[in-house]
Amino acid sequence: MALISIDRERNLLTAEIQGLDKLWALKSRLEIPLAHVRGATHDPGIAREPKGIRVGGTHLPGVITAGRFRRHGERLFWDVKNPDKAVVIELADAETYDRLVVEVDDPRATVALIEQSIARR
Repeated sequence: MALISIDRERNLLTAEIQGLDKLWALKSRLEIPLAHVRGATHDPGIAREPKGIRVGGTHLPGVITAGRFRRHGERLFWDVKNPDKAVVIELADAETYDRLVVEVDDPRATVALIEQSIARR
């Protein structure tokens, strides 16, 4: 699971990876400039899509998908155990990832927070 927050002073979206997911994802924190965030959606169905090639992390089908993946030239970061709580964050011109797929506690509130933040920039 990830905690998503917005730092308005630094214009950053931060994803703090929680608990043992840090180990499975090989990452504890992601910071993305808000200028690179295109949008966010709550998408439980994304867990059924092919993940691509695992570059670093863990993939146990039906249990956890965490870490870096490449699919059709796209760079993805995953941290999902419960697909019902999956949020997809689309990025543009980002140096590291094209898309973040993370499990959050409240998908609707997370999408609203991100959409509000990019509308204000």
